Amino acid sequence: MTPYETLYQRSIADPEGFWEEQARAIDWFEFPKNILSKDENDLFRWYDGGMLNTCHLALDYHVAHGRADQVALIYDSPVTQMFQQFTYRELLDATARFAGALQQLGVGKGDRVIIYMPMIPQVVVGMLACARLGAIHSVVFGGFAPHELALRIDDAQPKVILTASAGVEFDKIIPYEPILETALKEARHQVDHVVLFQRWFRKSEPGNTRYLDWELLERSATAVGCTPVAATDPLYILYTSGTTGKPKGIVRDNGGHAVALRYSMQHIYNALPGDVYWAASDVGWVVGHSYIVYAPLITGCTTILYEGKPVRTPDAGAYWRVISDYKVKVMFTAPTGFRAVKKEDPDGVLKQDYAIDSLRYLFLAGERCDVATLEWAQQLLGIPVIDHWWQTESGWPMLANLAGVELLPVPPGSVGKPVPGFDVQIIDSESNVMGPGEEGAVGIRLPLPPGCLPSLWNAPEQFKDSYLRAYPGYYFTGDGGYRDQDGYFFITGRIDDVINVAGHRLSTADMEEIVASHPAVAECTVIGVANDLKGQVPMGFVVLKAGIEITETALEAELVKMVRERLGAVACFKNALIVKRLPKTRSGKILRRVMRNIADGKTFQPPSTIEDSGVLDEIKEKLHHISS
Repeated sequence: MTPYETLYQRSIADPEGFWEEQARAIDWFEFPKNILSKDENDLFRWYDGGMLNTCHLALDYHVAHGRADQVALIYDSPVTQMFQQFTYRELLDATARFAGALQQLGVGKGDRVIIYMPMIPQVVVGMLACARLGAIHSVVFGGFAPHELALRIDDAQPKVILTASAGVEFDKIIPYEPILETALKEARHQVDHVVLFQRWFRKSEPGNTRYLDWELLERSATAVGCTPVAATDPLYILYTSGTTGKPKGIVRDNGGHAVALRYSMQHIYNALPGDVYWAASDVGWVVGHSYIVYAPLITGCTTILYEGKPVRTPDAGAYWRVISDYKVKVMFTAPTGFRAVKKEDPDGVLKQDYAIDSLRYLFLAGERCDVATLEWAQQLLGIPVIDHWWQTESGWPMLANLAGVELLPVPPGSVGKPVPGFDVQIIDSESNVMGPGEEGAVGIRLPLPPGCLPSLWNAPEQFKDSYLRAYPGYYFTGDGGYRDQDGYFFITGRIDDVINVAGHRLSTADMEEIVASHPAVAECTVIGVANDLKGQVPMGFVVLKAGIEITETALEAELVKMVRERLGAVACFKNALIVKRLPKTRSGKILRRVMRNIADGKTFQPPSTIEDSGVLDEIKEKLHHISS
């Protein structure tokens, strides 16, 4: 067997032995008594009886073991022209003091703290300070709408909220305190204190005595040590959208999380202690939790906190500048970031201004990566570009090509093979395992490995309803896909992104792949639109590369011909509309469901996570023009 096969088979044949071995890679106060067990709700738990502290693993351990003067955190903010670096010792000092400040405010083990902040060093200090005290943090994406923030306040019931005076989107300043005040007025739960970090370009003057100045509080505080917590105690709650309108609080425990992330850095990303690792994401998303803050610091890497965008900060060479400045070895971002770069600089001219030979791997995740973007990045960079797949719920990758074990010849469009510990299967509605080439639901046979959500915050039955009951014996991912003859997996999208055209079930992802391969197309999406005759018909929305001139009629004809040649007339692909931008969340996910509702004439509420609600007006206008 190959190195990957040997490792993977061992993880599936003997999960307890495998994960006991991996657990010895981190520093425990007390090693677990039970590697795998079940709790009072009959849910699997890892490392029961173990005692540790995540902040200790991320900071104290490295200071005590020779990394005190290594750079731990690089803050790079092209939008404010602020650039700072913190050694492990400096980050530990700031975190220990701020933990002391939170302790003075009554925050202790098990208490919740909501963090509503932009991409500044204080957000990392706040997260680690909570972990130091055994408190449970819940980071809410900075700039989130007041109603969504209020829902999270009521569900988590925090003792304290950490915030800043403002965030920045390109050149637009977004004041946070007015948003937070509106949320606090709506919320039933009232917090004791709000700690406010004043940014130099916008000073906030709240008229409420519960607001405390971050810097004054920190300066007057005394540093505190780490509080031992159980491996099964929650580290954080991260909310994700629920189908009922109420957000689901994904819980991450301390023990399994630390073991899984430490394992993933070495085996998936080939990032070792001392390496510079950059996840170009936001701490408001799971990628930021796992791979900006916790995984790199637990491993002893240097991590980058980037407050900017892939373009317009100042141009489409922003990624290359950061890689060059800090000698980044491994980069991780969403495909939408590289599509933005490809749109602005399709020939990669700006890369020539920077020396990026330090970069060994580029990892992409967060949404489906079209083959055209993947191949463009590979050709431009000349290094392995690895698409991999995971979710907020899993907390770390489930399907990948393991750079730290063995790079496999992954076919274009595949997200690789299962990561050790994840028994990934394609299953039908009766939970039967399907054969190669057969499309079905993507399920993970239980138990899930360490690091995945053990439950939802105060909602074990909702957890079972949402993820476990549809396919008994499996965790249901919500995605569809298939496995080829060689064991490589292809994710075709959310189950509800499969459309029914005159009785034929067709994947919009397959059509997007074809549309994206057109040389004029920078990015695209295909949605299913209601049709009286056929049930649904596909409709494409296309963003052109910079400098491309082509009429909508000519492009549509070419795309229709391409889809017909590759999928056949049964696809019934007849419409492709050119738009300036696609509607997306701030994390880069395309709002396909909202677009479907617009196309079908249904009422809809733009989600609070939308990057720019004005984009929807263009979609409406285009669709109205077609219908008339």
